[in-house]
Amino acid sequence: MNFTLAILGRPNVGKSTLFNRLVGKRLAIVDDTPGVTRDRRAGEASLSDLRFNLFDTAGLEEGAEGTLEDRMRQQTQAALDDSDICIMLYDARQGVTPMDEHFAAWLRRAEKPVVLVANKCESHKAQDGIYEAYGLGLGEPIALSAEHGQGLAELYRALVDTLQENGIDPYAHEKEEEEKRRRNKEAEDAFEIEEGDMDYEFHDAEMDSEDEKPLRLAIVGRPNAGKSTLINYLTQQDRLITGPEAGLTRDSISVEWEWEGLPVRLFDTAGLRKKAKITDKLERLSANDTLRAIQFAEAVVLLLDAERGIEKQDLKIAEHIVNEGRAMIIALNKWDAVDDRLGTKKRLLDILTRSFPQLKGVKVVQFSALTGKGVQFMMPAIEEAYDLWNSRISTARFNEWLTDTLEKHSMPSVNGRRAKVRFGAQIKTRPPTFLMFSNRPDDIPESYKRYMENELVRDFGLPGTPIRFVFKKKDNPYEGRRREKKESKRGKRWKTGK
Repeated sequence: MNFTLAILGRPNVGKSTLFNRLVGKRLAIVDDTPGVTRDRRAGEASLSDLRFNLFDTAGLEEGAEGTLEDRMRQQTQAALDDSDICIMLYDARQGVTPMDEHFAAWLRRAEKPVVLVANKCESHKAQDGIYEAYGLGLGEPIALSAEHGQGLAELYRALVDTLQENGIDPYAHEKEEEEKRRRNKEAEDAFEIEEGDMDYEFHDAEMDSEDEKPLRLAIVGRPNAGKSTLINYLTQQDRLITGPEAGLTRDSISVEWEWEGLPVRLFDTAGLRKKAKITDKLERLSANDTLRAIQFAEAVVLLLDAERGIEKQDLKIAEHIVNEGRAMIIALNKWDAVDDRLGTKKRLLDILTRSFPQLKGVKVVQFSALTGKGVQFMMPAIEEAYDLWNSRISTARFNEWLTDTLEKHSMPSVNGRRAKVRFGAQIKTRPPTFLMFSNRPDDIPESYKRYMENELVRDFGLPGTPIRFVFKKKDNPYEGRRREKKESKRGKRWKTGK
């Protein structure tokens, strides 16, 4: 089993920078503004030969019960409870502050193994701050620069020593992996395939490993649509900060979950406002983080506030999902507060399909994320959309369909000449993508491409699934022969002088 490490400290001491350094990716938003991180973020990290689970936490702040600061502190407390060891990070350039002293005392009472780390030690200005930390009662501070990667070797030794002193094997995961490799090797050596053995079946290991990966599901929408509330209901825990304030979520938080045996990685994202209204640098970083979450997701839930109805910004978000080619469903939250339910749903679908004809037939579910009523219909709808997103059509069936579609409605001519589509085939899934060869691919009108797309969706039962068509000019197989023949004749005339 991997051990779990939590990074704690007051705001703006570099916790997210250290988190990104250890996970090897820029997962957490980093900015000079204090209090950027609000929810606890989890990731798989490594330091030399150590492999462990890592929590990035909100800055430790005190606040009255029910306030945002109090909810952030509860998230930090949950991260501490779920960890085997923690790092208390402080800013050595600023020295030890009263807030550092307060939370050092809090950590001593928690009775968790603690490694004290002095961050921002890339300059000599931090020396006094390092000496001050001995008074915190958490042992010798480790001098580190998370931004520049200095001091990681000393952090590695401190983590290993602290874990071993507390009876935790830091290399347990490596030993388990080595034992698994040994057993697999013994099984392979003992297994023999004889000629004519019809019971042998080949398994694609790469495909098997792909099937074992969790489904990446992003929940997106405008601020205060209920994205964090939905994930908390699905996971049945207060995993994310929720409240009446809009814009509580600032960066995309991934949460591991399981639905009927299917592993799912849920991504809670920051609400997307109109670009013209985004003036704050931090909100711009949050918006970019949300767009990246859509880009790397496999399925996306566009969460709409049913009370407010659909707005222009919802259409902008839908457009981005369609352009990225993701499996998608529409979810209407706060459905219990809607009076005219039939009319609300009809108006919403009319607006969506007028703006994006390719969304005709997209799955729509209605629920209340707060009470959970109707949420059980969301995952079956996602599963169906995901299966359609992975649809594969054989080359023979596709070309039969292509011939019938072209005969049913012939392609219009452009400048007196008509483009012809010879044949095609599906070249990838996720989303279904088809390559077709034409003598004049640039002259195929967009309206005709939409016609073909609508026919394909209808004939093969792919409602609400993004479709990609790629048209390519087919090379003339006789072109090269003509050129060779001309050059041959030219060479003969030169030799004979005629």
